[in-house]
Formats: sequence, C-alpha cells, structure tokens
Amino acid sequence: MEQAQKLQRDLQGRQAELARKEVQGQAGAGLITATANGRGEILRVHIDPKVFADPALLEDLLVAAINDALRRAQEVQQEEMQSLFPIPGMGGPPGAGIG
Repeated sequence: MEQAQKLQRDLQGRQAELARKEVQGQAGAGLITATANGRGEILRVHIDPKVFADPALLEDLLVAAINDALRRAQEVQQEEMQSLFPIPGMGGPPGAGIG
C-alpha cells in the first residue's frame, strides 16, 4: 500500500512538472508557432502577419503548427512516464491514457 501511495505521489509530481514544461511546434519555416505545455494544452499561437494575405495557407499552417506542438508535448509525456516506468516499451500503467 505504501508503495502504491509513493507511486501516486510521484505521478502527481510528474503531471505538475509536465504542466510547467513548454514545447513549440512550427510550420511554414516559423511563420506560425504554437506553444503547448507538457500536458498537451495549447498555450499560445504566434502568426506572422504575412500569412494573413492567404487564408487557406493560414489555415493549413495553423493546423500543422498545432499538430507539431502536440506531437512534441506527447514526446515529453512519454519521456516523463519512461522515467517512472523504465521497462522498455511501457509508457505507463494500463488505462492511464499515456504511452
């Protein structure tokens, strides 16, 4: 029981740490930058004003930048979980939605 409580505290600490970590995704050679935290929440988006001239391009680059940021956030999540559960191929306990 004590071991499970320690694991739960460690997991909660890692989740708090993930919320503080930031990653950036880019598209269009940096014309659009999306910043996410390690929990996969988009924090901010920067759009170069040049892109506003082409709405279709803006939409495509925005989606690409956000997806890139979310992919990077997922990588950070997996790295954190690997440090808690260092068994190769395991990203977390079953049902945790991680990995």
